[in-house]
Amino acid sequence: MNGAAQITVEGVSFAYPGAAQPVLDDLDVTIESGERVAVLGPNGSGKTTFALHLNGLLNPHTGSIGIGDLTLGPDTLAEVRRQVGVVFQNADDQLFMHSVYDDVAFGPANLGLTADAIDQRVSDALAAVNGTDLADKTPHHLSGGEKRRAAIATVLSMNPRVLVLDEPTSGLDPVGRHELADLLVTLPQTQVIVTHDLPFALATCTRAVVLDGGTIQVDMDPDALLDDPELLARHRLALPFGYGRTRSS
Repeated sequence: MNGAAQITVEGVSFAYPGAAQPVLDDLDVTIESGERVAVLGPNGSGKTTFALHLNGLLNPHTGSIGIGDLTLGPDTLAEVRRQVGVVFQNADDQLFMHSVYDDVAFGPANLGLTADAIDQRVSDALAAVNGTDLADKTPHHLSGGEKRRAAIATVLSMNPRVLVLDEPTSGLDPVGRHELADLLVTLPQTQVIVTHDLPFALATCTRAVVLDGGTIQVDMDPDALLDDPELLARHRLALPFGYGRTRSS
């Protein structure tokens, strides 16, 4: 691990071909080293689009994205992608080999590392997600929670500075959600967590931003956000039915 990196997004705009309106519109946000930031917003607000910009899977039409002292561009793309690991919503998109070990080893192997170095990367990554016992298993035989941990390990094996997770609780049962939250708060990387799951955001993140209309509309403490029903309603966010909030005295 090289430590966490700051993310600086300045004036970023992006529109899909043929779209009447930009998905991201002069968006600015700075994320400090080591922060865990929830990115919230209604469907179609650009959350996933924003996430995919952070390691160059999409390129802004205007504006700039900085990762540490690097400005994302053609000359820095490979290094940024080593520093920023994206965990996709569907874990199956990242698990395609015959064993979890092979999936986690895939990235380091493409760096040209020795067999011993690859083995160490895999061992460390699986240990970090409490998944050492998954190494020899076939990915499609795993539970949803096990797949999520394996997918995160495929990213951790590249020693990233930043983790970007797109709807990480998708498909997880309540126990799996709790286990994932417990895992993420132990990891040292800067984390950007795109989610509709407000209790999960509260459990994992120290900051919440609401993306709506292509820009950051709200930037505040998650606990304060969840205690503001009018603000939540304004951006089509809602707590699950039966979810109680207990204010501290």
